[in-house]
Amino acid sequence: MKKALLLLASICISFNFYAQDKKLAEECFKKADYKCAEEQYLKLAEKEQIQRFQSEYYNYLGTSQRRLGKAALAFKSYESALKANPMSAPVYVNLSSLHSQKGNKTKALEYVEKGLQVEPENVDLYLTRSKIYDSQGKKDLAIKDLNQILGFAPDNIFAKTGLANLKKNNGDLEGALKDYNQLIAEKPESLLYNGRADVYLKMKKYKEALTDVNKATSIDPKFAQSYVTKALVLFDTAKPKEACENLDKAVTLGYEKAVLADYYTKCAKK
Repeated sequence: MKKALLLLASICISFNFYAQDKKLAEECFKKADYKCAEEQYLKLAEKEQIQRFQSEYYNYLGTSQRRLGKAALAFKSYESALKANPMSAPVYVNLSSLHSQKGNKTKALEYVEKGLQVEPENVDLYLTRSKIYDSQGKKDLAIKDLNQILGFAPDNIFAKTGLANLKKNNGDLEGALKDYNQLIAEKPESLLYNGRADVYLKMKKYKEALTDVNKATSIDPKFAQSYVTKALVLFDTAKPKEACENLDKAVTLGYEKAVLADYYTKCAKK
């Protein structure tokens, strides 16, 4: 009886320590302290015995490393996550987007296809593939993927903004502006104000762009993309110091610094 009680106590203590480690990892990730998150998720992944949970930890580990600019390590962590659970759609999303970011569009598309076999109605996979198609000049295929999302998720805001952004990217700024005006009238959100700000930026309507991007940050102060958009407006209006401060703010909120490398060259010259 005494041994049984001691064993039970030992299990409870181990569980409590494990729960604390998991909570710490989640808090670090949420606060964008990715160095801390990397350390904690690595520990969790290495000692986890249940493969589904281990896959999740490796996935978060990969994203933490990606945010730290450690792409090679991120690839390895995502692959470990996939090995632990080949049925995890989020891992396919991350592998696809990272390969796309690093220029391997063929490999990125392969992971999208594999992911869709696991989860045929995964929004993130369609969004990722749509962006890849757009970068390849395959506008019709990009539109098809976004409409596919709206077929099973008719209110998806990312698909709707994706369609507006396709117009913007292909030079139809007036069409994109019209779409954003309608979307904002229906549901004024930070994502939409930021998107319209980018359209105004392309139109060189800097006053309107700043108004919209400030509205975006007032709605959601933690929306990293809006600080990047604001930085681009400030660069265009000859305010590099403020622009670089906004880039730094975006990075502290989790935006990958490696993606902003070209913009940071302007900060080095200021």
